[in-house]
Amino acid sequence: MLTVGDKFPDFSVTGVVSTDPKTAFQPFTQASDKGQWKIVFFWPKDFTFVCPTEIAGFGKLAGDFKDRDAVIWGVSTDSEFVHLAWRQNHADLKNLPFAMLADTNRRLSTALGILDEEAGVAKRATFIVDPDGIIRFAYVTDMSVGRNPQEVLRVLDALQTDELCPCNWNKGDDVLKPAA
Repeated sequence: MLTVGDKFPDFSVTGVVSTDPKTAFQPFTQASDKGQWKIVFFWPKDFTFVCPTEIAGFGKLAGDFKDRDAVIWGVSTDSEFVHLAWRQNHADLKNLPFAMLADTNRRLSTALGILDEEAGVAKRATFIVDPDGIIRFAYVTDMSVGRNPQEVLRVLDALQTDELCPCNWNKGDDVLKPAA
Protein backbone atom coordinates (compact mmCIF):
# COMPACT_ATOMS: atom_id res chain seq x y z
CA MET A 1 0.00 0.00 0.00
CA LEU A 2 1.25 3.50 -0.77
CA THR A 3 1.72 5.49 2.39
CA VAL A 4 3.01 8.73 3.89
CA GLY A 5 5.71 10.32 1.71
CA ASP A 6 4.66 8.52 -1.49
CA LYS A 7 3.41 10.38 -4.54
CA PHE A 8 -0.31 9.91 -5.16
CA PRO A 9 -0.59 7.95 -8.42
CA ASP A 10 -1.69 9.30 -11.78
CA PHE A 11 -5.28 8.49 -12.68
CA SER A 12 -8.12 9.43 -14.98
CA VAL A 13 -11.71 8.67 -13.94
CA THR A 14 -15.25 9.99 -14.26
CA GLY A 15 -16.82 11.66 -11.25
CA VAL A 16 -20.44 12.35 -10.39
CA VAL A 17 -21.01 15.87 -9.10
CA SER A 18 -24.82 16.18 -9.04
CA THR A 19 -28.07 14.25 -9.44
CA ASP A 20 -28.88 15.78 -12.85
CA PRO A 21 -27.86 13.34 -15.62
CA LYS A 22 -27.21 16.30 -17.97
CA THR A 23 -24.49 17.80 -15.76
CA ALA A 24 -23.58 14.96 -13.38
CA PHE A 25 -20.49 13.56 -15.09
CA GLN A 26 -17.08 15.26 -15.08
CA PRO A 27 -13.55 14.00 -15.73
CA PHE A 28 -11.07 13.91 -12.84
CA THR A 29 -7.31 13.35 -12.84
CA GLN A 30 -4.54 13.78 -10.30
CA ALA A 31 -4.21 17.36 -11.65
CA SER A 32 -7.84 18.27 -10.85
CA ASP A 33 -8.17 20.87 -8.10
CA LYS A 34 -4.47 21.65 -8.49
CA GLY A 35 -2.84 23.43 -5.58
CA GLN A 36 -5.35 22.21 -3.01
CA TRP A 37 -5.17 19.59 -0.30
CA LYS A 38 -7.18 16.49 -1.20
CA ILE A 39 -9.12 14.18 1.06
CA VAL A 40 -9.49 10.98 -0.96
CA PHE A 41 -11.55 8.26 0.67
CA PHE A 42 -12.59 4.90 -0.73
CA TRP A 43 -15.54 2.69 0.11
CA PRO A 44 -16.19 -0.88 -1.04
CA LYS A 45 -19.61 -0.68 -2.74
CA ASP A 46 -22.51 1.64 -3.42
CA PHE A 47 -25.98 0.73 -2.11
CA THR A 48 -24.56 -0.73 1.11
CA PHE A 49 -24.98 0.07 4.79
CA VAL A 50 -21.81 1.49 6.38
CA CYS A 51 -20.69 3.48 3.33
CA PRO A 52 -23.50 6.08 3.18
CA THR A 53 -22.97 6.95 6.85
CA GLU A 54 -19.35 7.82 6.10
CA ILE A 55 -20.13 9.63 2.86
CA ALA A 56 -22.80 11.74 4.58
CA GLY A 57 -20.35 12.37 7.45
CA PHE A 58 -17.76 13.79 5.05
CA GLY A 59 -20.53 15.78 3.35
CA LYS A 60 -21.50 17.44 6.64
CA LEU A 61 -17.89 18.60 7.08
CA ALA A 62 -17.36 19.71 3.47
CA GLY A 63 -17.46 23.40 4.42
CA ASP A 64 -14.83 22.84 7.11
CA PHE A 65 -12.55 21.08 4.62
CA LYS A 66 -13.15 23.84 2.06
CA ASP A 67 -12.17 26.46 4.69
CA ARG A 68 -8.81 24.65 4.86
CA ASP A 69 -8.28 24.69 1.06
CA ALA A 70 -9.10 20.99 0.84
CA VAL A 71 -11.37 19.18 -1.58
CA ILE A 72 -13.03 15.87 -0.89
CA TRP A 73 -13.12 13.04 -3.42
CA GLY A 74 -15.07 9.90 -2.57
CA VAL A 75 -14.16 6.83 -4.63
CA SER A 76 -15.41 3.30 -5.20
CA THR A 77 -15.03 0.75 -7.98
CA ASP A 78 -18.70 1.14 -8.94
CA SER A 79 -19.47 2.97 -12.19
CA GLU A 80 -20.46 6.59 -12.50
CA PHE A 81 -23.97 5.40 -13.44
CA VAL A 82 -24.29 3.45 -10.18
CA HIS A 83 -23.00 6.50 -8.28
CA LEU A 84 -25.62 8.67 -9.99
CA ALA A 85 -28.43 6.22 -9.20
CA TRP A 86 -27.32 6.02 -5.57
CA ARG A 87 -27.19 9.81 -5.24
CA GLN A 88 -30.64 10.10 -6.81
CA ASN A 89 -32.16 7.46 -4.52
CA HIS A 90 -30.50 7.97 -1.11
CA ALA A 91 -31.75 10.95 0.89
CA ASP A 92 -28.35 11.53 2.57
CA LEU A 93 -26.51 11.65 -0.77
CA LYS A 94 -28.79 13.81 -2.95
CA ASN A 95 -27.11 17.10 -2.08
CA LEU A 96 -23.63 15.74 -1.56
CA PRO A 97 -21.15 18.64 -1.86
CA PHE A 98 -18.30 16.62 -3.41
CA ALA A 99 -17.60 14.30 -6.31
CA MET A 100 -18.04 10.54 -6.24
CA LEU A 101 -15.30 9.09 -8.47
CA ALA A 102 -15.70 5.85 -10.42
CA ASP A 103 -12.58 3.66 -10.39
CA THR A 104 -14.26 1.06 -12.62
CA ASN A 105 -11.02 -0.26 -14.12
CA ARG A 106 -9.59 -0.52 -10.59
CA ARG A 107 -6.32 1.10 -11.68
CA LEU A 108 -6.30 3.73 -8.94
CA SER A 109 -7.21 1.23 -6.21
CA THR A 110 -4.54 -1.15 -7.51
CA ALA A 111 -1.87 1.59 -7.77
CA LEU A 112 -2.59 2.63 -4.17
CA GLY A 113 -2.44 -1.00 -3.03
CA ILE A 114 -5.94 -0.94 -1.53
CA LEU A 115 -7.78 -3.28 -3.90
CA ASP A 116 -9.26 -6.26 -2.08
CA GLU A 117 -8.51 -8.76 -4.82
CA GLU A 118 -10.78 -11.44 -3.37
CA ALA A 119 -13.82 -9.14 -3.34
CA GLY A 120 -12.73 -7.02 -6.33
CA VAL A 121 -13.49 -3.78 -4.52
CA ALA A 122 -11.53 -0.99 -2.84
CA LYS A 123 -10.80 -1.33 0.84
CA ARG A 124 -12.15 1.31 3.22
CA ALA A 125 -9.12 3.62 2.87
CA THR A 126 -8.50 7.32 3.45
CA PHE A 127 -5.66 9.52 2.19
CA ILE A 128 -4.77 13.15 2.82
CA VAL A 129 -2.75 14.42 -0.13
CA ASP A 130 -0.89 17.74 0.04
CA PRO A 131 -0.94 20.36 -2.76
CA ASP A 132 2.26 18.81 -4.21
CA GLY A 133 0.57 15.43 -4.62
CA ILE A 134 2.35 13.76 -1.69
CA ILE A 135 0.43 11.45 0.63
CA ARG A 136 0.64 12.89 4.15
CA PHE A 137 -1.85 10.57 5.91
CA ALA A 138 -3.13 7.09 5.08
CA TYR A 139 -5.28 4.61 6.90
CA VAL A 140 -7.48 1.62 6.20
CA THR A 141 -10.21 0.17 8.36
CA ASP A 142 -11.86 -3.23 8.27
CA MET A 143 -14.71 -3.44 5.77
CA SER A 144 -17.24 -3.53 8.63
CA VAL A 145 -15.91 -0.47 10.48
CA GLY A 146 -16.75 3.08 9.42
CA ARG A 147 -14.19 5.84 9.74
CA ASN A 148 -14.41 9.16 11.56
CA PRO A 149 -14.45 12.17 9.17
CA GLN A 150 -13.91 14.52 12.13
CA GLU A 151 -10.60 12.75 12.84
CA VAL A 152 -9.54 13.24 9.21
CA LEU A 153 -10.28 16.97 9.60
CA ARG A 154 -8.27 17.03 12.86
CA VAL A 155 -5.28 15.41 11.15
CA LEU A 156 -5.52 17.86 8.23
CA ASP A 157 -5.46 20.74 10.73
CA ALA A 158 -2.37 19.26 12.37
CA LEU A 159 -0.60 18.71 9.04
CA GLN A 160 -1.30 22.28 7.99
CA THR A 161 0.40 23.70 11.09
CA ASP A 162 3.81 22.33 10.01
CA GLU A 163 4.45 22.00 13.76
CA LEU A 164 4.77 19.16 16.26
CA CYS A 165 1.26 18.30 17.42
CA PRO A 166 0.78 16.17 20.56
CA CYS A 167 -1.71 13.37 21.10
CA ASN A 168 -5.34 14.51 20.78
CA TRP A 169 -4.24 17.92 19.50
CA ASN A 170 -7.04 20.06 18.06
CA LYS A 171 -6.97 23.27 16.05
CA GLY A 172 -6.23 26.15 18.40
CA ASP A 173 -4.37 24.02 20.94
CA ASP A 174 -0.72 24.68 21.71
CA VAL A 175 1.82 22.85 19.57
CA LEU A 176 5.02 21.38 20.96
CA LYS A 177 8.16 23.50 20.91
CA PRO A 178 11.42 21.58 21.31
CA ALA A 179 13.95 23.15 23.64
CA ALA A 180 16.59 25.02 21.70
